[in-house]
Amino acid sequence: MVDVRTQIMIGTPVEQTAAYAANPIHAPEWYVNIDSAEWVRGHQVEIGAQAAFRARFLGKPLSYVYEIAAYEPGKLLVMRTANGPFPMETTYTWEAAGDHATRMTLRNRGTPRGFSALVSPLMGFMMRRANINDLRTLKKLLEQPTLHK
Repeated sequence: MVDVRTQIMIGTPVEQTAAYAANPIHAPEWYVNIDSAEWVRGHQVEIGAQAAFRARFLGKPLSYVYEIAAYEPGKLLVMRTANGPFPMETTYTWEAAGDHATRMTLRNRGTPRGFSALVSPLMGFMMRRANINDLRTLKKLLEQPTLHK
């Protein structure tokens, strides 16, 4: 089992941060390993909507579909693998940290299979490192004065 939790403070209001980060279509802009994302069921962030991703992890291409399992605007998003190489769940939570800041937590957990199961300790380390970098990219993107305001 891999269970990785990372957190960052972002200098934008929680509503703005959550609205942007919750939309899977924005993932390629801030996740370094995600090359593309597109809706395959639904066209907005809501329970039951699905998005297909093309990504790379540990040098291997990955294609998977995430389904939105839980969504509370501005508070929580849970996405689970509907189709992909192994079961994975990604959870975002957002908390206001004053009027103009957000504490965002990103949690990935799942059970690797096959070759991935053999390297799960390495996978957890690599996932944590990637998540930290992804959250830093999101912070930089959202805090730019001319973008996403």
